[in-house]
Amino acid sequence: MDLLPEGKKNNTQVSFEDQQKINEFSKLIMRKDSLELELAKQRQEKEYLEDVSLEIELLDEEELVQYKIGDLFMLMKQSEVVEQLEKDSEIIDKTIDELESKESDLDGRLSELKTALYAKFGDNINLER
Repeated sequence: MDLLPEGKKNNTQVSFEDQQKINEFSKLIMRKDSLELELAKQRQEKEYLEDVSLEIELLDEEELVQYKIGDLFMLMKQSEVVEQLEKDSEIIDKTIDELESKESDLDGRLSELKTALYAKFGDNINLER
């Protein structure tokens, strides 16, 4: 079975180092996909916290609000809940920043690998999605 377009021949030899680069590229793509899913999840959580924060701020300051910590719901004053939501939001912001940094590092390495592999294999390799 020939996967190249009709009339094209593959004369490029794949060395062990080339195969290692191809494997690394594949692993990094999978890792990036995983990071993107986690980033989307954290951004959604951040959005939920912001929405809840706006709603809770409308309540009376002495009113008790159920706040979930782990698997437990605790009754807390509105002001305490607002403070806790701010802390949770800061934690999510840090997580998002870390994930974005990791994604940026992955993008840099993927770009390096893509450049090296296309330089060697040209049209004989497809690294696009």
